Amino acid sequence: MELSGKRFVILVDTQFNDHEFWYPYFRLKEAGAEVTVVASAAGKTYEGKYGTPAKADKTPAEISVADYAGIIIPGGYAPDHMRRDQNMVSLVRAFDQQGKIVAAICHAGWMLVSAGVLKGRTVTSFFAIKDDLVNAGATWRDNEVVTDRNMITSRTPEDLPAFMRTIIAAGKG
Repeated sequence: MELSGKRFVILVDTQFNDHEFWYPYFRLKEAGAEVTVVASAAGKTYEGKYGTPAKADKTPAEISVADYAGIIIPGGYAPDHMRRDQNMVSLVRAFDQQGKIVAAICHAGWMLVSAGVLKGRTVTSFFAIKDDLVNAGATWRDNEVVTDRNMITSRTPEDLPAFMRTIIAAGKG
């Protein structure tokens, strides 16, 4: 159990990419980590882009960043909803400020933009939001996974195996 005793947060909101939520969720559990699903409303069930539901365990206010190894932000249209909640944005910023793993895939880069954590960083994302990330001060690369210190980013669901291998390797440390 590579991540036994480690805890991770996965954010969720309406229209999340089902693959980008559930693949990391189950892969982390398989590696022995505890996973907490966080959204604006605890106990609420959110529907994914393809209709798969995910229920939030806690709100950002109920999370102590010090208790977690990292945070994962799935893509889909959910990041556009997440970034409207300043508590969600502040949680991402706090994970970065404490040097914890901040992992974002596909359109999740929107949360990194709103959290103000991209200046001077190298990242990747779905190509359609490249300009947003560059305008926020990042250098954008077209790679399946890009790691810059504690930040891990990937482009699309096809990159999930590399994304999760990198997160798990970082989580062991």
